[in-house]
Amino acid sequence: MKRIAHTLICLAAMSLAAHAQQYDVIIRNGTVYDGSGGKPWVSDVVLQGNHVARVGRLDAAHGKVEINAKGLAVVPGFINMMSGGETLMADGRSQSDIRQGVTLEIFGEGESMGPLTPEMRDYYQKLQGDIKYPIDWSTLAEGLNLAQRGISCNVASFVGAATIRENVLGFANGAPTAQELDRMRSLVKQAMQEGALGVASALIYAPGAYAQTDELIALADAAGKYHGIYISHMRSEGNQLLEALDELITIARAAHMPAEIYHLKAAGRENWGKLDAVIKKVEEARAQGLRITADMYTYTAGATGLDASMPPWVQEGGHDA
Repeated sequence: MKRIAHTLICLAAMSLAAHAQQYDVIIRNGTVYDGSGGKPWVSDVVLQGNHVARVGRLDAAHGKVEINAKGLAVVPGFINMMSGGETLMADGRSQSDIRQGVTLEIFGEGESMGPLTPEMRDYYQKLQGDIKYPIDWSTLAEGLNLAQRGISCNVASFVGAATIRENVLGFANGAPTAQELDRMRSLVKQAMQEGALGVASALIYAPGAYAQTDELIALADAAGKYHGIYISHMRSEGNQLLEALDELITIARAAHMPAEIYHLKAAGRENWGKLDAVIKKVEEARAQGLRITADMYTYTAGATGLDASMPPWVQEGGHDA
C-alpha cells in the first residue's frame, strides 16, 4: 500500500511539474501597472500563447522563457491613438512603436483607409512619396485586413469624416444636399458594421474643414447607433480653441454619444492660458452626463503638413487644383 501511495504521489508531482512547464513566458518580480490607475504591486505575470494567463506569485511554476523584471515596470501594451498606418503598410514590423511597448495602432484621424472610390484610390496612390504601397482595397474592412501583409501589432480604426465627405462630395467646399447626407450616413453605417470605433474628424485640414456642425452631428449620430464615439482634431487649437471645444461638446450632446478631443493642446503662447478654461468646460460637460475625454502627446513640439497653415479655400478641388 505504501508503495502504491508513493507511486501516486510521484505521478501527481510529475503531473504538476509538467503542467508548470506548459507556461510559455514568466515575467518575475516586476512592478505591475494594470492600467486601472490603482497602486502598482510587485508580482509575476504568466504569458501563454497570445494571452496573459495568470498574475500573482508563482514561485513553483516554470516557463520556457523567464524574465527577471525586478526594478522594472510591467504594463499592458500601449495604444498609439493616432497612427498614420502608411509605414505599416510598407513595412509591417512596426519596430519604432513595438520597441516602445505599443501593441495597438489606431488609424483614421479625419481620413481613413476606406471607404474609397476608384478615383480616391488613384488620387492617394499618386500622392505617395518615399513610402509606397498598393492601394488595392475599397472598404474600411478590406483596408484593415492587414494580417496578410504581416503587421506585427494589433490595429483598429475610426472612419474618417473627411473620407466620407470626399467619397460623396469630392473636394468641393459646400454643404451636402439631403440626399448626399443620407448617402454619407449610409457609408458611416457600413463602416461601423465593419468594425469602426466611431467617426473621426480633423477640422483644420481640407476637405474635412468644409464640414459644418450639422453635418458632423449627422455622421456622429449614425456612428452612435452602433455604440461608436466621436473623436476630433478640433476646428482650432489656437485662437478659437474654446469655440472649437464648444462645437465638440455640441456634437456629443446632439448625437447622444461620447466624444474625445484628439491631442488636446493650446497652440501659440497667447493661448497657453486657455487650458484651465478648457478643462473647466470638459468637467462641466461631464458633470452634466456627457462622456468627454481627451488624449495628448506629451511633448512641446508639433509637426504637420504645410496645408494646415493654408486657408481652406486655397485647397478646394484637391492638390492638383
